Amino acid sequence: MKKYTLTVACPSTRGIVATVAGFLAEHGCNITDSSQFDDIETGRFFMRVSFVSEEGVGLEELRAGLAEPAKPFDMDYAIHDEAEKMKVVIMVSRFGHCLNDLLYRWRIGALPIEIVAVISNHMDYQKVVVNHDIPFHCIKVTRENKPQAEAQLMQVVEDSGAELVVLARYMQVLSDALCRKMSGRIINIHHSFLPSFKGANPYKQAFERGVKLIGATSHYVTADLDEGPIIEQDIIRVTHAQSPEDYVSLGRDVESQVLARAIHAHIHRRVFLNGNKTVVFPASPGSYASERMG
Repeated sequence: MKKYTLTVACPSTRGIVATVAGFLAEHGCNITDSSQFDDIETGRFFMRVSFVSEEGVGLEELRAGLAEPAKPFDMDYAIHDEAEKMKVVIMVSRFGHCLNDLLYRWRIGALPIEIVAVISNHMDYQKVVVNHDIPFHCIKVTRENKPQAEAQLMQVVEDSGAELVVLARYMQVLSDALCRKMSGRIINIHHSFLPSFKGANPYKQAFERGVKLIGATSHYVTADLDEGPIIEQDIIRVTHAQSPEDYVSLGRDVESQVLARAIHAHIHRRVFLNGNKTVVFPASPGSYASERMG
């Protein structure tokens, strides 16, 4: 039996859940997991449903069939085959902890994605990437060649069919035009518990302020530096006895975990943009399982 995910976003009103459930039942589908959220402040309704097609009704038939019932609700919906892996481009500079963590999770099946390319402005991780049989592209970026470099970047994204770009400690600011073009399709990891310490050297800023918690934030990239809609965050405790270098070392693990969790949520269609915020539904049962343990 085929497994599918249905995502729904629309103005809040009566009858949405009943319509969706009724449609799936009429088309021989059984719901295995469902989450919903009614945002009273924005008047928006969000829903994610996992289901199996028990009578062989296919993806295109389901997509086309839901069009008419969706009209009265002004419903923005999508149905995806859960077996299809999202194509992802990873971008990195000279800090490789997030890249290495993602490669490991990808290799064991903990992140069911297809990494179609790795882009860097340095050559540091070429061998690591090529050894994983993944195309590596070194695109140098300077103030003078930034438009040309971003054009090359977009060419890689378009040629590879990538649906998501991950900035795994890519230390270049993307242009406003690129951020707008790829809205909702670029995820960044910021080495700080936003919005407290933005910009350069947040760990040094945190040390100088004597914080007792440091953390990391993964968010969608927008033209506003480090202020895009937040997907995932986490923290770790520190003490007065630890140095700025300790903060950096401890922060690496948090960054890697937070970025991986944000990507996991995105590729499983659990994240919905809701103005400047996100709605992030819990993971479906079994979605964290790896194809192998190591």
